[in-house]
Amino acid sequence: MKKTTVLVIDDEQIVLDSVSAMLTDEGYEVDTTLNSREGLDWAIERPYDVLLTDIRMPDIGGLRVLRDVKRVKPSLPVLIITGYATVKLAVQGTKLGAADIVEKPFEPEELLKALSSALGSVKDVDEQSLIHKEEISKVLERAESDDEFFAGLLENAVKALDEYNLTKPEKLAIVTGDIKWIEDEIGRLTRAQRRMLVFLKIQSVS
Repeated sequence: MKKTTVLVIDDEQIVLDSVSAMLTDEGYEVDTTLNSREGLDWAIERPYDVLLTDIRMPDIGGLRVLRDVKRVKPSLPVLIITGYATVKLAVQGTKLGAADIVEKPFEPEELLKALSSALGSVKDVDEQSLIHKEEISKVLERAESDDEFFAGLLENAVKALDEYNLTKPEKLAIVTGDIKWIEDEIGRLTRAQRRMLVFLKIQSVS
């Protein structure tokens, strides 16, 4: 019988060793990496059954990993590993397509329960292209003229975007400041809109 394959991305070796030991003991096949860019490449190129990623890493943050993996493999379950300081950011991740959060430090039972739930759940597959172009434009135009709304995006982008008819991938593109992807779909943005997206990109990994 084929083993369930898991990829774990985290910039702390102790976390990788701990998770790998827990899951290997339970019969999972586990790959680990400290390098989030390498991990993103592996997640896209290799046939994993589930991905675990830290939310805050020095190269590519967990929201960026979630975003790019979901575009290529929308049905791949992604679990977010988080510490106390990044719980708020991780919660945003679950609202944008991550299956669950595993908060450090965690017991083996917590990790295994979250993993089993993610693997057994019905996959929520969202359209991975921008289909609500007018809504995206409304968000960017409002952020350009409404300082309070833009501040809300920086503070809690998911909540600020609730009133707009957007898919999770569309919200994730805004939250992570994905200028290229948005411009490919709705055309050239203004300098101010591009600058705002850069701030959102920085916020998503800081």
